[in-house]
Amino acid sequence: MDPDEDLLARAAREPAAFEPLVDRHSAALHGYLVRRAPTAADDLLSEVWLQAYANRHTYDSSRGPARGWLFGVARNVLARHWQAAARAADGPQPPSDTQVGDPWQAVDRRLDAAAVGPELRNGLAGLPEVERELLLLVAWEQLTPTEAAAVVGIPAGTARSRLHRARARLRDGLSDTALTHLTGDFA
Repeated sequence: MDPDEDLLARAAREPAAFEPLVDRHSAALHGYLVRRAPTAADDLLSEVWLQAYANRHTYDSSRGPARGWLFGVARNVLARHWQAAARAADGPQPPSDTQVGDPWQAVDRRLDAAAVGPELRNGLAGLPEVERELLLLVAWEQLTPTEAAAVVGIPAGTARSRLHRARARLRDGLSDTALTHLTGDFA
């Protein structure tokens, strides 16, 4: 089995090499999108693969693993989706320094631990956006901190310290009851 990075490099000159990436990563990318935009996830996944294929020549292995690059593409597609939805609804636009405005009102409906959903949602919403995104990429999407760093566009060391800070803030803000319902990824 060829490593993802080799497949992406080959796909720039040999398009068929891209196909195994779709097979390997569609489920994880779809899960990422479903948790953030449930009704549009299928369409967004298609757009992710179109964008990734069109931009496969821009992948730079020195910036991190291919998986992180693919999640970065997904994050950008999701951000454009939310921006278009906000414009269509004449709603407020995300601040210019914000790349993604995750719809946190819906998170508690999708949490497995429904009993602590509101408390966890409030704790996550209280985190700075980059810390929240790093935490969710590592906990929900099972990315490594290095891969998550590539997704949000920060150095790996910075991501690790922000991830540590996010976990500590979340842990400090949750009740003992909520902490007992959560696994090690968040708490």
